[in-house]
Amino acid sequence: MNYTYLHYQTGLAMLHGIGPRKARKLIRKIGSVDKLFTEPPLKLAHLSGVDVSFFKKMRRMNALEKAVHAVQFHETKKIQTLFYLDSNYPRRLTHCSDAPTALFMKGNLSMNSSKLVSVVGTRKATSYGKELCRRLIESFVGKDIVVVSGLAFGIDSFIHQYCVDYNVPTVAVLGHGLDRIYPSQNKGLASKILENGALITEFVPGTSPDRENFTKRNRIVAGLSDATIVVESTISGGSLITAHQAFGYDRDVFAFPGNVNTETSQGCNAIISQEKARCIQSPLEFLDWMEWNTDTVPVEVQRSCFPSLNDIQKEIVTAISNEESLHIDVLSARLSWPISKLNTELFHLNLSGVVIELPGKRYKTI
Repeated sequence: MNYTYLHYQTGLAMLHGIGPRKARKLIRKIGSVDKLFTEPPLKLAHLSGVDVSFFKKMRRMNALEKAVHAVQFHETKKIQTLFYLDSNYPRRLTHCSDAPTALFMKGNLSMNSSKLVSVVGTRKATSYGKELCRRLIESFVGKDIVVVSGLAFGIDSFIHQYCVDYNVPTVAVLGHGLDRIYPSQNKGLASKILENGALITEFVPGTSPDRENFTKRNRIVAGLSDATIVVESTISGGSLITAHQAFGYDRDVFAFPGNVNTETSQGCNAIISQEKARCIQSPLEFLDWMEWNTDTVPVEVQRSCFPSLNDIQKEIVTAISNEESLHIDVLSARLSWPISKLNTELFHLNLSGVVIELPGKRYKTI
């Protein structure tokens, strides 16, 4: 059979004994993903410096056979593949070392919108949490904000439902393949999400909603967005895992406080007291902190306005001026420059009064 680049992209995640970090490292050394499948183990060992036995145990043909079925299903269901080396891959995830090498998405929503926020919480949501969800999503109307959550029972479901009700774009990150919806009670909600949003997963068709998959899912929820908001959480809830991962990715984390005697508020109160989340008492506080509380259209900054800038600085200013504000991770991915290089140039631009630094390592032009 003649395998395509898409088969290799899809099969990469199904190779035996290799995770996303290892896969990226190998491809950098080997040169391309297809060579990982087509070159003999001895040559791969020579190119990568990894023992030949590693490549002999990868079960490459088995992975490709599974990939053929997955690609066929995805093409039939109009599911896109977002590969980490391609332009449609979520830019924010490119700076997460454990991000998947490929994502599979149903829907037409861009994962590179200028404002993405993840909202998570307990499956045991209270009326207090439900009302916070409603008020939060209502405040996002008309602000070009995309909301990410996990389609679980409780807070996740309320968030997605209110996004549907208020016509706010939303993304549901799944812990299984796109051949099913879990929990099954959310099938109708998933269909409505697709009218103005997307379903996304790193898992191929046939993957069951096993417990460990939801832990993996949480890192994608955290990495896709500029910020994560925890609405309600128990002290050991999965939403706290997402919050800790977002904190580890150097993203902004927020939490609504609650009654100290209420189980579903203990997690939020804990990460606030640990200073891993900023306490917010209203949606307005979040919007103000992120500077998302306006519908101002960015004014394009002409390079000629800053004749004293060097070419690198001019490129930075042009990239930032095309957005209301831009996170340094997104800027780094967009310009293909390391963070260290950007920090130096942004420091000089800040001193010159050309750009200003906002909370959470975001930048905007004056």
